Amino acid sequence: MRQPARRTALRWGALAIAGGLVTVTAACSTDPNSVEEQARSGDRKGYVAGDGSIEQLAVSERGAPVALSGTTLEGQPWSLADRAGKVVVVNVWGSWCPPCIEETPALQKAWEKVQADGKKVDFVGLDKLESPETGLAFQKANKVTYPSLAYDGGVPILSLQGKASATPTTLVLDAQGRIAARVSGPVTTTTLLGLIDDAIDERA
Repeated sequence: MRQPARRTALRWGALAIAGGLVTVTAACSTDPNSVEEQARSGDRKGYVAGDGSIEQLAVSERGAPVALSGTTLEGQPWSLADRAGKVVVVNVWGSWCPPCIEETPALQKAWEKVQADGKKVDFVGLDKLESPETGLAFQKANKVTYPSLAYDGGVPILSLQGKASATPTTLVLDAQGRIAARVSGPVTTTTLLGLIDDAIDERA
């Protein structure tokens, strides 16, 4: 499996490999944006933003498939089970979250790229802690063309196996629906496309 972590090592810091898990952590433990520093500062901004760490799980180390389903912001049913055999990108976001706003163009650009290339990839957002009307207004204003699921009391997020504690979080699910990679914090187009390609190219 290719390692997109190597392509982003200069951006994110040191590369560590252990037990089949590739983790790229922020270069400095005193980064004010790190989860640890946010907890220490007590600034009460209302959410925990990721520090930009990137994780990849080897095929043999992945857990059970994610059982994700819900209702889109437009009121339509959506289920991961209907996308069997596809790599699926799941992005947890909220229009109230500055890093989410920052990464929105990168996600849309990645979505347009995989569509143009005809890849078997789907995107879905999980809107967090706001009404469907608010989330939908943000999507329309920012010309986001992939669907997002409504918060629905947090039920859809519960299916992510505890892997989306930070906002934003982006997960790449393999063709079997298992979590193959996670970006905790805002993601770039290049990083996301690399993680997607790794999930497509691997052999389970």
